[in-house]
Amino acid sequence: MKASYVIGVDYGTDSVRSIIVDVQNGQEVAASVFYYPRWKDGLYCNAAQSRFRQHPLDYVEGLETTIKACLKQAGNNVAANIKAISVDTTGSTPVAVDETGTPLALNPAFQDNPNAMFVLWKDHTALKEAAAINATAATFGENYLRYVGGIYSSEWFWAKLLHILRVDESVRNATHSWVEHCDWIPFLLSGGKHASELKRGICSAGHKALYAAEFDGLPPDNFFTAIDPLLKGFTQRLFTKTYTSSEAAGNLCPEWAERLGLPTSVVIGIGAFDAHMGAVGGQIEPYHLSKVMGTSTCDMLVAPMEEMKDKLVKGICGQVPGSVIPGMMGMEAGQSAFGDAYAWFSNVLAWPLQQLLPGSSLIDPELAAKLAAETSGRMIAELSRQAAGIAPDEHSELGIDWLNGRRTPDADQSLKGSLTGLNLATDAPRIFRSVAESTCFGAKAIVERFEREGVPVKGLIGIGGVAKKSSFIMQMMADVMNMPIRIHRSEQTCALGAAMFAATAAGLFTRVEEAMEAMGQGFEVTYHPDTQRAGIYENRYRKYKALGAFTANINID
Repeated sequence: MKASYVIGVDYGTDSVRSIIVDVQNGQEVAASVFYYPRWKDGLYCNAAQSRFRQHPLDYVEGLETTIKACLKQAGNNVAANIKAISVDTTGSTPVAVDETGTPLALNPAFQDNPNAMFVLWKDHTALKEAAAINATAATFGENYLRYVGGIYSSEWFWAKLLHILRVDESVRNATHSWVEHCDWIPFLLSGGKHASELKRGICSAGHKALYAAEFDGLPPDNFFTAIDPLLKGFTQRLFTKTYTSSEAAGNLCPEWAERLGLPTSVVIGIGAFDAHMGAVGGQIEPYHLSKVMGTSTCDMLVAPMEEMKDKLVKGICGQVPGSVIPGMMGMEAGQSAFGDAYAWFSNVLAWPLQQLLPGSSLIDPELAAKLAAETSGRMIAELSRQAAGIAPDEHSELGIDWLNGRRTPDADQSLKGSLTGLNLATDAPRIFRSVAESTCFGAKAIVERFEREGVPVKGLIGIGGVAKKSSFIMQMMADVMNMPIRIHRSEQTCALGAAMFAATAAGLFTRVEEAMEAMGQGFEVTYHPDTQRAGIYENRYRKYKALGAFTANINID
């Protein structure tokens, strides 16, 4: 094969990263990261209201900056042989667009309006709207929620759309359509001029927008009108066809070709969510749960279509043909807080450093700020080191991991986290250990649900920041699950998965499985369970479930 290269772009919660990959062996030849400046400054967000919005300019600037930086690193010979670009994004992260397909926040009239921006995956302002969708669905003879686990989440497409339409009349009147981030970036790069030209990926459409072949596309208008008359006729402005990520959205348009210094022959692939492409980059196998572990987790599982006939897994985030690997059933689950739970506790401990130290008369303010930042940066690593030295005990502190609600099983974003079993000997490492343990128990609940619904989990694959950085968490995960977990070698599995799909969309491979085999980087370490600890964790898991039931009852009442 002639030297060919592709670009994978991975939009995360805090930053976007781009990599250039050699198609022949999957080697990364250049990489660049761009931290969203507006997001970093906390603009347009209100954590107390669970409102998390991102400005499209953060995405556009990051796209151009990282790709140009990669091309500069790689040199002219590599740049001349770029064949395709594909992107993955967080999700569900949709935005209101006008008839041209332009996000409203790029219009000067809406440039500072959070409701005209991308509604980030972890935004939970649409709790009431999700409840309305679930209540209405229960009254219909046709179960339109059956392919998304039976419960619609406030984190998803329709709930967020309805919330924006309800709370902001000016945005409602200007909104022509509603678009996922992963579908908008390919539209942007390929020079789309009208919202009707947007090519929607089956990944976003099936998992978040209720699209299914059994419904002949989206559910009918009368279903949405029954939820709220504001949704009347909206499906006509959305889509009737979807595409897999192995297909092309188009070619790089002249404007972006000039901006990036690339030819218009570069193919732009159909986009997808980060975990779905990350699972491919992490070389997912049938019935092996691929866990993308970062601020939250997204757990992906694929199975042959013929083996999933008549199987519906309740309480997960959807099962969609072709959403991960074309031709296979893709199933998604996950946890709303994972790394975020560790960061939360670290921030609680860092509060005195951040608030009191800089105002001290005993130390120079600049030095105080530097000291606070350095200490905060070391917090989780030191907590992990000391927590690892504490043996599990059936009667020690116990936590529930729902600090940002519960994604799976059985989505309920109104739920809250909890800690119990505290005493005067409880210190920071012990609390941190209980928080970490609760996230592993939350992961076990997902595996338990798959297996109860007749879908076996034969192995675990760990990818993402937490999987790569925390041996403490990964060993605990193996012990709690009583199952080995393999950690993928790549530092950028999501971007690498996007690169694999880019190569497939460009015709360099006929199937994405071929790209996985040629470009996959393999696994660097396997964590095996400690059988003695696994027994203790099994008993503690039963207590976790009992505490979760108690916590949920408090919140529901």
